[in-house]
Amino acid sequence: MNGFTITPNLMEQICEWRRDFHRYPETGWTEFRTASIIAHELNHLGFEVQIGKEVLTEERMGVPSDEQLEDCYERAKNTGAYQEYLEKMVGGYTGVVGTLKGYKPGPTIAFRFDMDALEILETNNSSHIPTKKGFRSLNEGVMHACGHDAHSALGLGLATILAESLEYIGGTIKIIFQPAEEGVRGAKSMVDAGVVDGVDYFLSMHVGTGVPLGTVIAGTNGFLATTKIDATFKGKAAHAGAEPEKGRNALLAAASAILGLHGISPHSGGASRINVGTCIAGDGRNIVPAHASLQLETRGENSEVHSYVDQQALTVLEGASKMYGTELSYRVVGSAKTCSSSDKLIEIVTGAAKTVNKLVEVIPLTKFAAGSEDATYMMNHVQKQGGLATYSIFGTTLSAGHHHEKFDIDEDVFPIVLETWLATIEQIYVYESGKL
Repeated sequence: MNGFTITPNLMEQICEWRRDFHRYPETGWTEFRTASIIAHELNHLGFEVQIGKEVLTEERMGVPSDEQLEDCYERAKNTGAYQEYLEKMVGGYTGVVGTLKGYKPGPTIAFRFDMDALEILETNNSSHIPTKKGFRSLNEGVMHACGHDAHSALGLGLATILAESLEYIGGTIKIIFQPAEEGVRGAKSMVDAGVVDGVDYFLSMHVGTGVPLGTVIAGTNGFLATTKIDATFKGKAAHAGAEPEKGRNALLAAASAILGLHGISPHSGGASRINVGTCIAGDGRNIVPAHASLQLETRGENSEVHSYVDQQALTVLEGASKMYGTELSYRVVGSAKTCSSSDKLIEIVTGAAKTVNKLVEVIPLTKFAAGSEDATYMMNHVQKQGGLATYSIFGTTLSAGHHHEKFDIDEDVFPIVLETWLATIEQIYVYESGKL
């Protein structure tokens, strides 16, 4: 790579960052400590740093309660967060964007990294590497079980190299640290705040996903559009033995809705999914249940299918509520679009990855047909304004599958990610000059 240098000391630092983030995991909209450290490091490197409401709109999906936000804020204060940045994130505005302007004219290139963890109790098995090496989660019931700790550390590693190579940078590079990817909640608010306005090339990524170490997939298509819905049925309590007819059974409304939701007919236009993940209802065995709540999600292979499943789901919820005389309320707590990676950027990343010595295989494109990702909001926005976007996969050995209590990654993937992204920047400059 011309001009960009990855030192052994930097690789050690990236591992330290990753393990620190792993030790103090934070769920979506509560990444106070993580985001404050990232902002501090970016500022130290000379980036223009935007944080909080500078990069997020007030309209956000799936924000925790004020009490939970306050508890997490206080926990961050007591575990090494930087106060000057914490103050800008009150209320859960935990996004960070670092911008670096080069000495020469050129395009605007953006890299997106997610920061949030999951509500999973991490195993304390002695064979688990984070346990063995002392970086198992200290926030009980919260765990980096998807690799976003690695993503955040890689974002800081990339920022470090770029800051030290400013003379080689043309145009502008943005590094976006997104909160609340889990539950697909955070990206839309950043798009609405203008974070990817004017971006010419947008690159996002994930480590793992079942791809072996040494393999890079340059582009991903097939993310399912999705909507996450919280629904509540409000009925009327009554004595189940003495006066059952005076009650309105919210639990039965919810149960009827669950059966109806899972009975929605498939659509001929493509794959769809629907799942009710939780149902909480009632107060006691001798009380007609006055309340019930569901957490559900819909998914579709394309906009037509997803719209169909969404509308059918709402019809089922409303019908079940009317059947039992309850009041229905619901809110959308997360959403993502379907999206395809840009052919030209796939070509550029493929060419860049082939220059990385440690790689075993470079795959230009795959179809990720099982899940959803809200980076698609950013990808769609960049493409609509004439830019190019892609979502890449960097394989790594996993100790267990994603979202599992024993999840851990092989950190040998780190130099592969950095070398590929740095070579991609160089390839973009070549393409911009009309030589590719």
